[in-house]
Amino acid sequence: MTDLVAVWDVALSDGIHKIEFEHGTTSGKRVVYVDGKEEIRKEWMFKLVGKETFYVGAAKTKATINIDAVSGFAYEYTLEIDGKSLKKYMENRSKTTNTWVLHLDGEDCRVVLEKDTMDVWCNGQKMETAGEFVDDGTETHFSIGNHDCYIKAVSSGKRREGIIHTLIVDNREIPEVSQ
Repeated sequence: MTDLVAVWDVALSDGIHKIEFEHGTTSGKRVVYVDGKEEIRKEWMFKLVGKETFYVGAAKTKATINIDAVSGFAYEYTLEIDGKSLKKYMENRSKTTNTWVLHLDGEDCRVVLEKDTMDVWCNGQKMETAGEFVDDGTETHFSIGNHDCYIKAVSSGKRREGIIHTLIVDNREIPEVSQ
């Protein structure tokens, strides 16, 4: 990878994906790698600017690398996810998902709740869940190995804050991490 010009880490529900981009500014070569696997390879492109579109992760999220000339032979590379800049996408994602990282049975587990669908992911796997109404809200139950887990959703009582989601594993509350 001699022409590596950009690397991005993208946090999706099924995990954190590494996107690498090679751009040969003399040959016009373009190569996109997702998690070390080659997704796109184009040799001898005469047009040095443009875009490359590909898909990332289990949900096949659309990603686009934009190649723009800044001045002379300098180029700028920007990544868009689902049609939004990476920064905007991650800001929006922090509103639509909750993420927890915990250590279970000697392994790190990354649990993600997609608030719009109530889908729960653990280390890249979509979990089988069972929803249950309780006195003060809802509980979404699932298992990680032989550990009983649930995400409790309760109203904050404040309109601006909305619903508070809490992960409980083996009757212990797990603190949320920021993406």
